[in-house]
Amino acid sequence: MFEHFKEEFISFLKSRLILPIIMFFVIGFVLVARIFNLQIINGENYVNNYELKIVREKSIDGIRGNIYDRNGVLLAYNVLSYDVNIEDVIESGKNKNSTLNNIIYETYKILRKNGDDFNNDFKIYVNENDEYAFSVEGTQLQRFLADIYGKAKISDLTYEEKTSTPDDVMEFFCNRKKFAVGYYENPNNKDSFVIGGGYTKEEAVRIVSVRYALSLTGYQKYMGTTIAKDVSEKSVASILEHEDVLPGISVNQNSVRKYNDPIYFSQIIGYTGMISQEEYDEYSQLDEDYSLNDFVGKTGIEFSQEQYLKGVKGKETVYVDVLGKVLDSTKTKEEKTGKDIYLTIDHDLQIAIYNLIEQRIAGILVSKIDNIKEFNMTENTKQEDIKIPIDDVYFQLINNNVIDLNHISKEYASETEKEVYSAFQSRQYDIFEEIRHQLYDDNAKAYRDLPKEYQIYQSFIVNYLSSENVKILDKELIDLEDEMYIAWTTDETISLKDYLTYCINMNWINVNNLDLTVKYSDTQEIYDRIVDITLEKLKNNKDFSKKIYKYMIAGNYISGRQLCIILYDQNIIDVSGDEISALRSGRISSYVFITDLIKNLKITPAQLALEPCSGSCVITDVNTGDVLALVSYPSYDNNRLANSDNYYLAALNNDYSRPLWNYATQYKCAPGSTYKLVSSVAGLSEGVIDLDSTIQCKGYFDKLNGTVHKCWISPGAHGNLNVEGGIANSCNCFFYEVGYRLSNDNGYYNPKLGLEKIYKYSDMFGLSEKSGVEIAESDPNVSDEFPVPSMIGQGTHAYTTIGLSRYVTAIANKGTVYNLTLVDKIYDSDGNLYLDNSAEVRNYITLDNSIWNTLQRGMREVVRHKVYFDYDLEVAGKTGTAQEAWNEACHALFISFAPYANPEISVTVRIMNGYNSNNAGQVAKDVYAYYYGITDTDELLNGEANSPINNGGGGD
Repeated sequence: MFEHFKEEFISFLKSRLILPIIMFFVIGFVLVARIFNLQIINGENYVNNYELKIVREKSIDGIRGNIYDRNGVLLAYNVLSYDVNIEDVIESGKNKNSTLNNIIYETYKILRKNGDDFNNDFKIYVNENDEYAFSVEGTQLQRFLADIYGKAKISDLTYEEKTSTPDDVMEFFCNRKKFAVGYYENPNNKDSFVIGGGYTKEEAVRIVSVRYALSLTGYQKYMGTTIAKDVSEKSVASILEHEDVLPGISVNQNSVRKYNDPIYFSQIIGYTGMISQEEYDEYSQLDEDYSLNDFVGKTGIEFSQEQYLKGVKGKETVYVDVLGKVLDSTKTKEEKTGKDIYLTIDHDLQIAIYNLIEQRIAGILVSKIDNIKEFNMTENTKQEDIKIPIDDVYFQLINNNVIDLNHISKEYASETEKEVYSAFQSRQYDIFEEIRHQLYDDNAKAYRDLPKEYQIYQSFIVNYLSSENVKILDKELIDLEDEMYIAWTTDETISLKDYLTYCINMNWINVNNLDLTVKYSDTQEIYDRIVDITLEKLKNNKDFSKKIYKYMIAGNYISGRQLCIILYDQNIIDVSGDEISALRSGRISSYVFITDLIKNLKITPAQLALEPCSGSCVITDVNTGDVLALVSYPSYDNNRLANSDNYYLAALNNDYSRPLWNYATQYKCAPGSTYKLVSSVAGLSEGVIDLDSTIQCKGYFDKLNGTVHKCWISPGAHGNLNVEGGIANSCNCFFYEVGYRLSNDNGYYNPKLGLEKIYKYSDMFGLSEKSGVEIAESDPNVSDEFPVPSMIGQGTHAYTTIGLSRYVTAIANKGTVYNLTLVDKIYDSDGNLYLDNSAEVRNYITLDNSIWNTLQRGMREVVRHKVYFDYDLEVAGKTGTAQEAWNEACHALFISFAPYANPEISVTVRIMNGYNSNNAGQVAKDVYAYYYGITDTDELLNGEANSPINNGGGGD
């Protein structure tokens, strides 16, 4: 039949009517096109039920690979989800901005109504003071500003661009010449445009964030931008119901990243997030598969193993109408799942250690909290005797945002909340009146002559004026050598009034951020404006309010009892009605009540963010270099960061316990006496001592031209010790003498020579480089000053917990220094083994076996004298106490391995501001008890604070 038709058609074409017929069809086609507004796009168009079909190629995201622990416990995976996408399908014209903004706004309202929200990778958010604020700072902020102003490099930013405030950026985007987020008071007058008008700040940020994301992909025709991930079915139904008034908005099925047990593993696994321009520029050079709509690893294993975890994208041909609605699709290339990664980490061990650290830190806190209003530290106070006043505990409930200050100001607040808020309002009024008086008093007091409370307030004002979000006082313009600047910051001999007036006269003030009514203003007008803006803004500034609350607690304007009741009223704590009744009636004091909450971990050390509130622990297999556990306390929920929760990110950044900081790999400090094993090897290898040499400890070392270094046992003394005894007793004087001898240059003390040898042996144990783990790690610092005190782990030594872990691993296995690893195996999407990973050997340390045995015996003696190691397992270890500031508790460290006779694992613990190395040692003791099943798990992990056991055996 087809052949017959073809012959007839060819015959017809040969007829004389061909030209008129062709002209007829051409004219008809043009008329139809005019009638249906048909346009030729990309060369392919169809008229089908009066709808225009646009053909385009679309990528299908490959599913990201999973992450497991060493035993196959699932840690990171993907679940099917609904994403909301937007495409700019609005034709250009004077109403384009308002139409597109309204589409975004209506979509946002639908999402919020159903408990969903837009992705929020935009670096501006609305803070608790209802002000625009940056969510990043430093270089990240400058990179963001360079991106939005279209500059390739940060150095290309103008002064005005570089010093932009969040308000400046929002004004830049909302301006009628950019995204026109606002409205015209008079549609016929362009100058009547009200920036941001008609929208709340939250709504304006959401609209701008979407418009900005669209602008990044605007050069790619019909490329959608994901604006919300993992939305509810209610949101999906509502969007589909309103799709006729939401052109360009579509719902796609995709996958979203999920994490199991996030608090325990987030510091290792990290999280994913929307790719940045900088990341796209880097990744797309290596793999063309990347687009600006991708989610990539941001931190941790998700970041370092991006090349393995990412899936391979598929392709499909999509047919859409002019409004972006998908009419049909055909898959042309199958997407492929990324590779699965198995870690060396043990799931149960990781969780157990996190909880053991929390219980131990809570016990230290409770032992140090005293029922006093303040503790006065002097230079003669021993650091182990530092107390935590109960008023500091009460204040931290407010200062670290345990109590919601917004809630207490609401109409629905409890009676106790209303009492506290009323007292606050009264006190705030008095304070602001006094501050205004100080700022206009012709005889204003110098800063040093003010009461401590008002010094705090005035310092806050100056810091506020120079903050990234305000930038009225421009730090970059200030001359740090100026006499008046020094008089304010160092000598404290001038008043705030005099300082601000001087700043104005020196042009250190950014007048563009003052909203002055006239272009040229005199000093007094500028000063008045600074005062008015400052006092107006600070009335609703939560951080300034917290300063007021601090002194309200100190002055008994509010009580600990009221704050404890508010914990209950705001559902922060779970206690019985009888307990609250006892607190209300006074049958139990607020001191007893709050300490009981800490004992039972109903209020955690992380929430209080007092010292100590953080710790870390690393466990290695000493024979393979595998990391079995890497714990950082406190931590965070990476599920929320994977879903671009900028408000959660801001809360984490403002948390005084610094939960985003990996205390195992990023925090570094002096190693204290744990370093003495390196010192021993240095002394023995360089021949300044041998295994039988003895050095007399007199309790002090005085060979450095009048500088006296004391032993920890002073005014006592250890007497004569060999190297094993020096380790076992952690004798400072023994190692001072070794450092002195290492610095001996033909009879002269040569510090440079001593430091060179310190570096040589630090490097031998891997302490000069990062440990090798596949997550972010701080560079170590081998001491480059003072060789004598450096030998006991002071000087400028600074190492991470993971770095010390590699070092003690080498001691346990007698000389193999590994580049430690967190990655065990990698499997492809078909389940085939792709990579069987193992820790690389960095170097071997060749020492006589007698030296290794001496080191290990010394470590065994340290532990043998610790009464808290009360079980049969033989552990070898070394304590360390590191001082960072004279008025703060010392850091507590403990490095170790077990079993002593045949080492299998190493355990390294650090508790920041943990007072005493024995507190770290007791964490290690519990870790071994858990690992080897010595103590019942329920007994170890009882959810209660573990009180420290004071034991001074073996020194620090």
